[in-house]
Formats: sequence, C-alpha cells, structure tokens
Amino acid sequence: MGCATSDLSGDSRDDAPLVKLTAPQKELIKESWEHVQHDASKTGVIIFVRLFESHPECKNAFFNFREVQDLEMLRVSKELRIHGLRVMSFIEKSVARLNQPERLEQLAFDLGRKHYHYKSIPKYYMLLMMEFIRTIQPILTDCWTTELEEAWKALFLFLTGTMKKGYAEEEKKQKQGVA
Repeated sequence: MGCATSDLSGDSRDDAPLVKLTAPQKELIKESWEHVQHDASKTGVIIFVRLFESHPECKNAFFNFREVQDLEMLRVSKELRIHGLRVMSFIEKSVARLNQPERLEQLAFDLGRKHYHYKSIPKYYMLLMMEFIRTIQPILTDCWTTELEEAWKALFLFLTGTMKKGYAEEEKKQKQGVA
C-alpha cells in the first residue's frame, strides 16, 4: 500500500521525477479527505499557526503576518482564515483531480508560478506538508495508519515537486524579462 522509498526522495532538482500515487493511495486520500474537509476553515488556521510557530521565517511570505508576533492574534485573524481556506480549497481540488493527472499537474504548476510572485520560496511547501499531516492526524485518529500517512506525503511530494517546477519556470521567465 505504501509508496516505495525512492518515490519519496523529495529531491528538489527541476529534473527530479514526480511522485506517482498508487490506486490504493488515491483511495485512502479520498476517503480521509471526506473527514478532514468538514472543518476546513479551522484546519487551515491550525496549519498556518503551527507553521508560523515552528518556522517563523515563513511569515515573510505573507505581508499581513510579517510583523505579528502574537500567535493568538493569528488564530483569530480573518486574513489567516481566508488564506487557510484557500489552501484547503487547493487540497480539495487536488483530491478531486487525483484520477486526472494532467489537470492535477497543471493546477500545482500554476500555483507554483503564482508563488514566485508572492515570494513564497519552495522550501516552505514541504514545511506546510508536515504541518498539514500533524494537523489532520488527530482528526483521523480512528483510521490513521502508516499507509494513510505515506499516501498524503506522496500527494504533497507530487504537488510540491510540481509547484517547484512552476516556480522555477516563472523565476526564469522573470529573470529573462518575459512577462
């Protein structure tokens, strides 16, 4: 059920092979997403508060949160709730496209291109993955398994790898002066 270790290398080179999810992994993700999506707003906020708590440098990618030191202010921030929902919406769209690999890849690639303009560097993507998994694990306590964790990691590795490619392409375009 799990993904082969070589598939989970997390290699950030542009030529790194993208992770391929197995049919059982896709099913695990879809089934677990049904439980996670019920409180997407709260989950999104928790993910980002944890991210900013463990990696404060990530706040630099967010104009509205750069100077906020009080994590309690972040927990009640309307802007953070909105951004958390955007991220959860991206994950929902990704889950919906698990059986449409070209559309899933294009979705993540385009998001990577946008993140270049947000100054959200690729190393933050993997940090977000770890916080996502830490946040959903208690929600899925009854059905949490190593296979489920590996499935979510495989999805995030695919998404982050594709986003990195989009980021790199946009960075190259901008450096060449192409809009």
